[in-house]
Amino acid sequence: MLIIEKWEEAVQTLTFGKLLALAAIAAVPFTMTTMAAAQAPAAPAAVAASAPPPPQMPPSLVPALSVDLMSAPGSAAFGAEWRTMEAKIVERAPLPNHMPGYDKAYDISPHAGEAGYDDSSWPKIDAKELGARRGGGYVSFLWFRANLTIPAKIGDFETAGAKAVLTAYVDDYAEVWINGQMPRRAGYPSPAAIQGFNMPNRVVLADSVKAGDQFQIAVFGINGPISVAPANTVFFRQASVEFYK
Repeated sequence: MLIIEKWEEAVQTLTFGKLLALAAIAAVPFTMTTMAAAQAPAAPAAVAASAPPPPQMPPSLVPALSVDLMSAPGSAAFGAEWRTMEAKIVERAPLPNHMPGYDKAYDISPHAGEAGYDDSSWPKIDAKELGARRGGGYVSFLWFRANLTIPAKIGDFETAGAKAVLTAYVDDYAEVWINGQMPRRAGYPSPAAIQGFNMPNRVVLADSVKAGDQFQIAVFGINGPISVAPANTVFFRQASVEFYK
């Protein structure tokens, strides 16, 4: 009897051990799933609505058509009416987490690149006056704004399906806003941002335009180099729309 009782106890112990082992094995997927869920990186936050569109590089080919926006007929082809206003440096409250000793911050005014900005009170200028030397020199900033509407034809050229590129060549630097956005991406070439000392901005308006497409253009002209505060003014060397097919 003693031998039988020992044998039954061993069987019960073995069975219980197996049950524990099976339970442990069954728990592994759940544990791995839990660990995976805990270790998985958080889903990326939704891109803010105000995030700028990514930049596009313009073609280097010769365009099928180039329209001079600094001429009356060229601007008239798009129904463009140019307005300008000087931008000023203004004081504002600093960031809340600023280091001690930095109790002031500065901004520019107005922020005329934003969508829906009302420039109706700004003085109008003729297209040819884009080349006029504006500003008092030194550290100086100027806004230039116009709305462009793509026509069905310019001369014999049919615009439908063409890639349209805006060239804004401002002495000395410029930033270009299209429909309330400055296309850009950190660490990548961004033609709408400052390109260099006296270098043109060539910004893709659309890969394929059609008659009636509208583009709100805002060009922020900057006298530079800023740390030199040069004794010259802000003006366009070139303003044009190129079409590629």
